[in-house]
Order: sequence, then structure tokens, then C-alpha cells
Amino acid sequence: MSRLWDKGHPVDDLVLRYTVGDDHQLDARLVPYDVRASRAHAEMLKERGFLSADDCDALTRTLDELGREHQAGAWDISLEEEDAHTALENRLTERLGELGGRIHLGRSRNDQVLAALRLYLVDAVQETASRAEQVVHALVELARNQGETPLPGYTHLQRAMPSTVALWADGFRAEIQDDVAGLGAVLRRVRKNPLGSAAGYGAPGLDLDREATRALLGFDSVHEPVTAVQLSRGKAEAAVVFELSLLMQDVGRLASDLCLFATQEFAFVRLPDAFTTGSSIMPQKRNPDVFELVRARASQIPSDLQAILAVTQKMPSGYHRDLQLVKAPLFRALDVTAATLEIMAHALPGVRFDPVRTRAAMDDSLDATERAYRLVKDEGIPFREAYRRVASNTDVSPDAAT
Repeated sequence: MSRLWDKGHPVDDLVLRYTVGDDHQLDARLVPYDVRASRAHAEMLKERGFLSADDCDALTRTLDELGREHQAGAWDISLEEEDAHTALENRLTERLGELGGRIHLGRSRNDQVLAALRLYLVDAVQETASRAEQVVHALVELARNQGETPLPGYTHLQRAMPSTVALWADGFRAEIQDDVAGLGAVLRRVRKNPLGSAAGYGAPGLDLDREATRALLGFDSVHEPVTAVQLSRGKAEAAVVFELSLLMQDVGRLASDLCLFATQEFAFVRLPDAFTTGSSIMPQKRNPDVFELVRARASQIPSDLQAILAVTQKMPSGYHRDLQLVKAPLFRALDVTAATLEIMAHALPGVRFDPVRTRAAMDDSLDATERAYRLVKDEGIPFREAYRRVASNTDVSPDAAT
């Protein structure tokens, strides 16, 4: 075993553990993407005359084998290897001898990790958008099946205007679809090819074809100039997590409404029994734990965003090891969002609104604004006069709803 930067000097074990942290575990999800990027790099080196066709074929074939074996659990990235890139190159060298070391020509771990990360983010963002669309579908079905049920509309948690389950559900549907569009927009920063920028200053003396690796990997553009690549670190990641924050905000508010509507005081909805829990002391209780945790987890994503932004704040140009710490909050935000969207799409079909309870909450005060509009239309008076006239005849006391 050797690290890509080894020069024959031993590393203090405590230093190794501190600098690697959990990066070797986090990198597990990047292995298939590093395989893809490495294959593209090898193909480019062949076209530029740095690898023979046979050598390129051996490298790409072995990379594919290693990717399949990792997926099957045949090997893991060790602490001593630090990352996916070292783990793959070590195994290439074990199987192919000195040929395994040829693949690193013209690249650095810096552009390697960014290429793998961006390829991963393309898939992760698209998967998140797909899960969000499943929540959208569940809301559409809820509105279709129970949409005519009357529902008070609230401002300041006070009954305000008449609404329906359809209007309530469709508001969340529209905003989550807008969040999906926001996720798509962040791919502008993600779909830039960093390969060939190496450690941030290119590969002097080598005639590399960055356009070739761009095309092979499906990136939209080559990230230019090479000095911009490391300056971009953390920006695409922050943009993704910002959009996750907005998406989870909408999902969290949806969950918060369901928690409120499920209280005995409201009793507008019955939540699926399989998604509620009991009390260890009170036999009568059914608690909306799932939806409470959705609400809470939504509030955690902005913390991950701040963690990413804080790493790069006031950092000098070029690569710094600090950037390693962007992975954990990024992956955590993606994982939490994915799990939350899955649970919400699964739970919403079981939500049942009680039309008797919701209709009973539709007192006459909810029509006050409509009455003011009617006066304007019927009598031609200014809205403000109609507003005062209706207000003087509307009971706004706490007993008005009884």
C-alpha cells in the first residue's frame, strides 16, 4: 500500500488519523465516479500518444473490474489509503504493475476528486429531483381525492379566509415543483469539466485534451482557466445545499401543518397509524413523530450549508486541505433530504382529512373579505369604506367561532 503523495517518509499515526478523518468512508460513494473519470483520462492519454491502445484497454478493463468488485463489497478504502483515488491506483498497480502508475500522468488528486464529485452530484441532484416529484405526485393525488373538502385558511394562526384541501395541497405542490426547477439550475456550476487542471495550474509541457474528457464524461463545458477550478471549490456544493434547504423548508412546513391539523384541538386530519407512535405512559396517545422529525430535519440543512460556506470563507486561492471538510455536510444534506422525501411520498397517501371537522371550523367570519368586495361591486364604494363597514358588523371575539 502506498499513498499517491508518498516520498518514503513515515507519517505519524495520530496525524494520519486526524488528517484523513472519515474521508476514506465518505469516498466510498465516489468510487464509481472516479472509475468513470479515470477511464476518460486514460482514453484521452491514448489519443494524445501517452498510452498505447493495449495499455489503455488494460487500464480501462481493470478499472471496470475494480468498480464492480467495490460495488459487490469485495474491497473497501482503508484509512491508510485516505481516498478513492489512492485505493484505485494501488489496486491498478497490484494487477498491472508499473502500467497502473501511468494513469496519473497530467492529473492531481485535486482535479480527480472534483471530477468524481461533480459526476456524483449530477446523479444525486437528479435523484433528489425525482424523489421530490414523487411528493408532488402524492400531493396531486391528495388534492384529486379529497380536494373539495373545505378548510379554513390561516394567517397568524387565526382563521382568515375560506380554502379547500385542494388549495392547501396545490400550494405545496407548486412550491416543491419550483424547488425541483431550482435544483436543475444548480447543474450549471456542476457540469464543468475540471480534469486537466491538475493541482490548479494545468499540466505544463503536456498536450492534454480537456475537451475530449469533457465529451466522454458528459460535462457541458471545460472549466477555464485552470486557476479558476480550485477557486470554484465549495460553490457548486453550496448551491446544491442551498436548493436542498429551500426544498426541505417546503417539506418541513407541510409536515408542520400536518402536525398542527392532527392535534385534538384541530382534528382536521387523521395520520396513518403506521406513521405515528404511542406513548410509554399514556395509553391513549398517538404521536406524529415522523412528521415532527421531518420538520426538525428540515432545519438542519441550512446548518450544513453554513458549514460548507464557512470552509471556503477567506481562504487564499489554490488548493487547501480544508476543502476535504466540505464532503461531510454535502453528503449529509443529500442523504437527509433523500430520506425525508421518501418518507413523505410514502406517508401522504394515508393522510385523511375529516370534512365534518373542517366544515365545522368554517364560521361566517371567513367570508368577511368577500362581503367587503361585494359591497365595492354592488355599491361602488371604495374598498377601505367597505372594509370598515364589514369590520363594524363582524364579531371578532374568541366566541365568534362557536
